Amino acid sequence: MELNNVTYSGPPIDDSEILARLPSNLAGLLNQINGFIQYGGGLHVRGACRGPEWHSLRNAWEGEAAYWNLYPEIKQDDVPFAEDCMGDQFLLRDHVVIKLSAETGELESLGIGLRELFASISADPVAFLSMQPLIQYGNDGGRLEPGQLLAAFPPFCFREASEGVKLVAISTVERRLFLADLASQIHSVPDGGTIQFKVQ
Repeated sequence: MELNNVTYSGPPIDDSEILARLPSNLAGLLNQINGFIQYGGGLHVRGACRGPEWHSLRNAWEGEAAYWNLYPEIKQDDVPFAEDCMGDQFLLRDHVVIKLSAETGELESLGIGLRELFASISADPVAFLSMQPLIQYGNDGGRLEPGQLLAAFPPFCFREASEGVKLVAISTVERRLFLADLASQIHSVPDGGTIQFKVQ
C-alpha cells in the first residue's frame, strides 16, 4: 500500500503474537510499516509493538484501558487499529471498518474494508478524518507530537461547542480515558439535556 504524508513511523515489530491474530490485510500493512501517523496527526494507525504505550495495538486491544473495556458497544474481538486527531476510533469487525465516536460512544459501520478506508482517506483526508480542528490548531501555532491527541473544551457533542472550542494537545492515553468517562456519563442523558462539568 502506498502511503503519503507520513509524519511518524512505528518501531520494528516486536509483538508477533498480536500480528498473527490480525486480518491478513492489516497484518500485511504492519509488516510493510509497523503503524504510522499521517497528516501531522490526522490519522494514527497502531503497530504490532509493546511500546510506546500509545502506539501499541496490544495496549488498545487488550491492555487495562482496552476499548472493549471502556465502551460496552465494542466487542472483545473488534480490532482498534486506528484513530483520528480527536480520538475517534476505527475498528475492524468481521473485516468491516466501524467508527467509534468517542465522545458519545456511538458506533457506526462504514460498510467498507481496510483498502477502501485508506482509499477514501487518501482522496480527501480533511473531510474524511474531520481534520478541521487539527488545521485550526496548526493555524494557531500548535503542533501535535507523536503520542498526543487534541482535546476540545467544551466537547463537540455539546451545544455550546457551536460557539467555539478551546483546543489543547494531551497524551493519547489520557485522552482515551477522558473520552470513555465522558461517554459513560452522558450515556443516559437525553438529547438537549443539561450536564454540569466540574473542573478539577
